[in-house]
Amino acid sequence: MVMQARIRGAGLSLSVTERGERGSPTVVLVHGFPDTSSVWRPVAERLAAELHVVSYDVRGAGRSDAPTDRAGYALPLLVEDLAAVVDGTSPDAPVHLVAHDWGSIQGWEAVTTRGLADRFASFTSISGPPLDHAALWARRHRTLNPGDLRQMLTQALHSWYIAYFGIPLLPELMTRSPRVATLWAAALHRVEHAQTDGNWPAPTFGVDFSHGVELYRANVFGRMRRPVARRTEVPVQLIVPGHDRYVTPALLDGLEEWTSLMWRRPVDAGHWVIRSNPDGVAAWVREVVSYVEDGVESDALRRHRIRSIPPAA
Repeated sequence: MVMQARIRGAGLSLSVTERGERGSPTVVLVHGFPDTSSVWRPVAERLAAELHVVSYDVRGAGRSDAPTDRAGYALPLLVEDLAAVVDGTSPDAPVHLVAHDWGSIQGWEAVTTRGLADRFASFTSISGPPLDHAALWARRHRTLNPGDLRQMLTQALHSWYIAYFGIPLLPELMTRSPRVATLWAAALHRVEHAQTDGNWPAPTFGVDFSHGVELYRANVFGRMRRPVARRTEVPVQLIVPGHDRYVTPALLDGLEEWTSLMWRRPVDAGHWVIRSNPDGVAAWVREVVSYVEDGVESDALRRHRIRSIPPAA
């Protein structure tokens, strides 16, 4: 069963899709840039047989409303939207958050926000570290040590697009043509081995892209200047694609300090693993849900546990 709804977020209306039966544990899927919730469809369909699965278009993407200015893309507003979706689809129980790319960045913001973290039973993070962690990681690696320099240079080369997105108007102009979406879909299929279809990349790709670059402009540079280490007691699973062209595995080092329970699962995939291996992603999410809901930690999940300490008093 698939249901469509509108939920009021932080001053905007969000397009929400629900699959499966309410009453089952709820999984909330949050997409990144320059996607819409349609990127999650293969994973959502696999999970919905036994779970209540929620996905939504984030502000500025797909069928959700778009802010009228850059300030409308600030992380606190994205977190308010996420909280509204959680409250509207699972008012009586915490949800299992699964997020990719910019969805994961806002997921980290949510699970480390006091007063909101208890709405999450677990968090599966894919290719999106907290902005604060990325800034602190860069500062720690700003040394003359050859290993640090190598990791810094590698990540800088992978992050070239952030500087490009800071150029006024140019990124938006480059994606204005409808043909760009076709070229993007072909590149994703060829380079990422991603399963594309008529819904993803979305027909709104050009508009979504021009809106989505504001996420970088509204958030990245301020956090890089003033990072703050944060912490959560929400159990976290890191899915770490070994061939990610944007987020290197090294950039995720040290994230175990942000939580008392973490599993780090390296996978042989690129950035869009949710589309190149939806069977795997669905299975890995189910393992964490089973652990939290039933207390059953599979052998595979146990092998990937890298941090397990008592919660802070």
